[in-house]
Amino acid sequence: MALDKFGIAKRIARELRDGYYVNLGIGIPTLVANYIPKDIDVILQSENGLLGMGPFPLENEVDPDLINAGKQTVTTLKGSSLFSSSDSFAMIRGGHVDLTVLGAMEVAENGDIANWKIPGKMVKGMGGAMDLVAATDNIIVAMMQTNPKGESKLLPACTLPITGKGCIDRVVTDLGYYQIKDGAFHLLEIAPGVTVDEIKAKTLGKLVISDSLKLMEV
Repeated sequence: MALDKFGIAKRIARELRDGYYVNLGIGIPTLVANYIPKDIDVILQSENGLLGMGPFPLENEVDPDLINAGKQTVTTLKGSSLFSSSDSFAMIRGGHVDLTVLGAMEVAENGDIANWKIPGKMVKGMGGAMDLVAATDNIIVAMMQTNPKGESKLLPACTLPITGKGCIDRVVTDLGYYQIKDGAFHLLEIAPGVTVDEIKAKTLGKLVISDSLKLMEV
């Protein structure tokens, strides 16, 4: 049985470190905010101008004016600050974000990512994705391994418009945890109930199975 989107977020939350400034992209990445380990302090940054973002609000905590970059209502933590998006992008472009978690439509075996546009479909814009992948060395992609048609999203080369080239080194999907290196997806952890044969069938890019493959903990 593969992971759901919450399981993916829980696994990525284990990659957080005390004192990190973290940007969470739209979609599955935003769920990571709900699974931050209690023994560490992490400061979440949103490119629309929020530093110190908390978990998603309960129904009685919703403030319609307090949103993240994906226009979802959020909470703030003690000591949080609000500022202009220009200041927020200055923080990103200045290299002050320690970890970025992004969703993706495609990831290539060389670390390219496509996550902002499908030709022929209307989009609101690039958002902060291109700035984030250009300015942050530490990026994790959170996504389902296949698209709604059942086609692999781990590819030899991206077919959609590129967001960034050679910038991704880790991917967590519903099937496994991968490190991208030497032009291949190296499977380090496999999700509970998933087989290696299933992963091979749903990975079009070059796949290397780790000799020390272990079960993913979520």
